Amino acid sequence: MQYRRFGKTGLTLSVFSLGTMRCLASEAVMTETVHQAWSAGINHLETARGYCHSEVYLGRALRSLPREEIYLTSKLCPTPQATDLIQSLEDSLTRLQVDHLDCLALHGINTPQHLAWVTQPGGCGTALQQAQAAGKIRHIGFSTHASLDLVLSAIGTGLFEFVNLHYYTFYQRLAPAVALAHALDLGIFIISPADKGGQLYHPPQRLRDLCHPLTPLGLNYRFLLSDPRITTLSVGPAHPQELGEPLRWADQTGPLSPLEQARIQGLVEQAEQALAPDYCRQCYACLPCPEDIHIPEILRLRNLTLAYDMQAFGQYRYQMLEHAGHWFPGRQGHRCTDCGDCLPRCPEQLAIPTLLRDAHQRLQGPARRRLWD
Repeated sequence: MQYRRFGKTGLTLSVFSLGTMRCLASEAVMTETVHQAWSAGINHLETARGYCHSEVYLGRALRSLPREEIYLTSKLCPTPQATDLIQSLEDSLTRLQVDHLDCLALHGINTPQHLAWVTQPGGCGTALQQAQAAGKIRHIGFSTHASLDLVLSAIGTGLFEFVNLHYYTFYQRLAPAVALAHALDLGIFIISPADKGGQLYHPPQRLRDLCHPLTPLGLNYRFLLSDPRITTLSVGPAHPQELGEPLRWADQTGPLSPLEQARIQGLVEQAEQALAPDYCRQCYACLPCPEDIHIPEILRLRNLTLAYDMQAFGQYRYQMLEHAGHWFPGRQGHRCTDCGDCLPRCPEQLAIPTLLRDAHQRLQGPARRRLWD
């Protein structure tokens, strides 16, 4: 296991962190998973107030481990009233059976209103700073599913010491956020690289073939671990056996090899060939949409489906549109009214309404919710 400095927090974290959102089958499963992760060198454990019984199970598992050698992060949603956030913090400390958190992340600064709650005088940001002064929190950060502009604004406030980001081989929209966070010395925690990075723990055969002799998951880990700006990646096993694949890569943090570079470039070329002339290059010039359709994300999921047979992942994400609120905003493709507002702004001159309808036909299915709902 390799370790890296977590930005201005000064903490030295393992390059893999144990996320506990999925490890909820039983307290015994949580305890065994935590112990195996610790034995493998993982020293950063991450949970959230909203992850069902996760804080309770994790708190009990921690009793048999050296607390002073473990870095513990929990997450709380921003609130309009500072007192509500402080009560949630006290509840989390009780559930975790600890007197302080090493890191507290505001969970989901996803809208301008959320950021305003944090930055306004006397808001929840002030409350967290008071809790930090009282020793209940050591370091403050945030997680986000927001637009790039809002993420950059939140990083630029100067209120945070670390950020939890969605950034992967197949989703590099937040590359400027990684760059800004690094420039300001924020710790960078990449969340859900296996699941939201493409459900890479069970990839389709075409994607396997394109990544061979690496696995798609392994190539994604190498893409991230080779970037020295990134401190740590979350691994979220449902049971201890799922720790095996990520831990294979825990010492492979050097620059990408020529083979790895070739495989990543091959993925780009495959998409260009498979989708031409309908390849959406994710410039986001088509937004805003009058119907609030998340055009770039829908076309990204279409790209993945046609280029790599990632239809199951595309359906999984597409069906969260209109069902996950600000965590995955925007409407589905069949809401298009053919107004044509987006067409003159597309540098690729894509037939966007036609592509949205095609994506809807490929990706529609039963409605989905976030796992921890």
